Amino acid sequence: MNYIFYFLIVISIIIGAVNGKLSDVVNSILSGAELSVKVAFSLIGIMAFWLGIMKIAEKSGLVTFLAKILKPISKRLFNELPQDSPAIGDVAMSFSANALGLANAATPIGIKAMEEMQKANTDKTTASNSMCMFLAMSTAGFQIVPTTVIAILIGIGYKNPTEIIAPTLIVTTIAFISAIIIAKIFQHFWSPQTQNNTEENGGAL
Repeated sequence: MNYIFYFLIVISIIIGAVNGKLSDVVNSILSGAELSVKVAFSLIGIMAFWLGIMKIAEKSGLVTFLAKILKPISKRLFNELPQDSPAIGDVAMSFSANALGLANAATPIGIKAMEEMQKANTDKTTASNSMCMFLAMSTAGFQIVPTTVIAILIGIGYKNPTEIIAPTLIVTTIAFISAIIIAKIFQHFWSPQTQNNTEENGGAL
């Protein structure tokens, strides 16, 4: 990725010099650098605020309460995991954090969930259905409050940053449900039993 950005910067400078607009390129670089600093500071403030809210919710038991509500759904989606697997609770907590737009807070919980799923995985060299399902759902990024996007909009001076909440909720809900459906469909084609049958048939041939 560093090479790609380096290539784009060099090409931009060369093309700007050829077209006689090198000063415009330099001004764009400087203004972009200034804007990135403003956005970064806005992100720090909003993330600190919501991480604090998340910590309060965790201390008050709200996150645990949400995890308990989501746990029956998690059990159905990850039915190959043992009923007492700690991964089920970790998954529920991860999505509770994601729903509040706290991707940074959800990341360590998600990693812990993956580690627990790997312990229950029979084939250590291949991701299990539960791991693929969790990855698909995390990538879909269901959010009730898009904290990061709101912070960016505030950073660039947008007048009504909270109006992004409703569209984000609709889009992420559709993506979230689509990810679950697609993952469930593909599980039937790439389940461990299907792979074993394919290998046995291939060996017989």
